Amino acid sequence: MNQQRGFTLVEIVAAISVAALVLALAIPSSIRFFESMQFRAGIRDVATMLNAARYHAVAEGRSQDVAISPEQNWVRFGDEEVTFDETVSLRVDSAREVNRDRLGIIRFYPDGGSSGGGVQIEREQGGSVSISVDWLVGRVTLAFGVDDV
Repeated sequence: MNQQRGFTLVEIVAAISVAALVLALAIPSSIRFFESMQFRAGIRDVATMLNAARYHAVAEGRSQDVAISPEQNWVRFGDEEVTFDETVSLRVDSAREVNRDRLGIIRFYPDGGSSGGGVQIEREQGGSVSISVDWLVGRVTLAFGVDDV
């Protein structure tokens, strides 16, 4: 008696169909997750950059500027730059006296204070963060929007 073992064509097609369905559902979800991770990393980098500028101002005894370009979607301090993609919009609130060349500038002073201001970062898909810089003590704080990042 010769028994053959293996899968039938129907079983193989069913298994491939289930795998394709799982991939079809998982890929868009993983793309959204990756985009959310990039957004969060950008927020963290901007907050770190602002804190680093304050630290450098105090340590070096001279003012340090963080430049923000809402038109080109970047935040820059020295050689460091955080760039956001086109699905993210930046808005900057800063002192008019220190702004230059269509850039918003947040300046940190050697005494630990700053010119004050903030950066609002919003995603098209929802989610927003407001990063505020206290003018008196230069403290950097984050406030998440209703959609929470």
